[in-house]
Amino acid sequence: MEYNVIDTQISPEGRLDVLSKAEVHKLLDNSHGGLHPIFRNCSLAVLNCGNNLDDGKELLERYQSFDISIIQRERGIKLDIKGAPASAFVDNKMIKGIHEHLFAVLRDVLFMSEEINGNTNFDLHSSEGITDVVFHILRNADVLRPLINPNMVVCWGGHSISRTEYDYSKKVGYEIGLRGMDICTGCGPGAMKGPMKGATIGHAKQRIVNGRYLGISEPGIIAAESPNPIVNDLVILPDIEKRLEAFVRVGHGIVIFPGGAGTAEEILYILGILLHPDNADIPFPLVFTGPENSADYFGQIDQFIGATLGEKAQNLYKIIIDDPVSVAKEMQAGIKQVREFRKERGDAYYFNWTLKIDSEFQKPFAPTHQNMRNLKIHKNQDRHLLAANLRRAFSGVVAGNVKDQGIRAIEKYGHFEIHGDPAIMEQMDALLAAFVEQHRMKLPGKKYIPCYRIIK
Repeated sequence: MEYNVIDTQISPEGRLDVLSKAEVHKLLDNSHGGLHPIFRNCSLAVLNCGNNLDDGKELLERYQSFDISIIQRERGIKLDIKGAPASAFVDNKMIKGIHEHLFAVLRDVLFMSEEINGNTNFDLHSSEGITDVVFHILRNADVLRPLINPNMVVCWGGHSISRTEYDYSKKVGYEIGLRGMDICTGCGPGAMKGPMKGATIGHAKQRIVNGRYLGISEPGIIAAESPNPIVNDLVILPDIEKRLEAFVRVGHGIVIFPGGAGTAEEILYILGILLHPDNADIPFPLVFTGPENSADYFGQIDQFIGATLGEKAQNLYKIIIDDPVSVAKEMQAGIKQVREFRKERGDAYYFNWTLKIDSEFQKPFAPTHQNMRNLKIHKNQDRHLLAANLRRAFSGVVAGNVKDQGIRAIEKYGHFEIHGDPAIMEQMDALLAAFVEQHRMKLPGKKYIPCYRIIK
């Protein structure tokens, strides 16, 4: 099947107007370790905005002829784009938001290569060093705003949700926007787009012209969750662990909508962090919410958390069903506590330095078949460490479902096998089966073939 494509050349607008010859060489280097593959793939993902696709492998195969190169002139650079998805254009002119996202890709890919990788000032083997890297990437992207009171609400949830759930996420975003709060999401479709869309209306009604719609992604997931054009600040972190840390460092509270394995991964990540003894007294508002027909979904999530992490974990969040106003008010009240806490301790409003994130949540996890088999999923460990390993298990399922590398590994070697305590495996199997039954693993209309096997 052929897809409509467009060739074009675009210039930067106020950012990265010039590049050195060495930078251009790196960006066009197709060799092992060169930047061109990651630059090309992330750029294609950005240009695929709005297309009904959540399969990184399929995207790369659909647009095999796509390429992006750099024209360097004395007066600046241009991006030369061949075979871009036509949906990124209106009357043959690239949509402005997508244009901005392309140069965000260029900025972040270059920064990681030039300033982070191999820089002895950054210790990627220590917890503090990893946090420092996350800080510098966000600062370089100009998303850390020091003169603003806490107001950033992170919204997590699935890309494959029902229309009712999507409309509800818009209503929540609207109520958040009416109260002057900004939105940060994983920047894709579904529950990542809905809150942003709702907030734009809330901000417009309040005549807020500088509303922020921050999108945070990473190279592995961006092809399956192309950034939606509402995002006015896009940042690409190098891996899922740094992406998740960026969310909790810049966010002042989190709202979680229904979703699948990726949402379960996010839930386990934040609960694991909040369960750490060092974080016991740090305010961090956390709300699970959805429309009336999502009540059973959150009941099952709550039951899974109770059975695996215990009542202490269940006490860390509130479940609010079918009440967008209450969700927004809960966030507003919680963020007020966050402000008072940080002001009292002299901590930054724009980056949560105080929060302790254990190294087990920061080490990049490669979801290979061997690593998935070797996960330590048992109760004979601290609860926050069990959460870390459960998070890795769901991360592997996400990789096998939608990420190019994960899909290819499943095709070559078969299912991921997940082992652990029988009681926990029983709970995990039931939860994943419910996600499959509710069509939360893939977009509607696409048959889901499990990439995993639970060994009880």
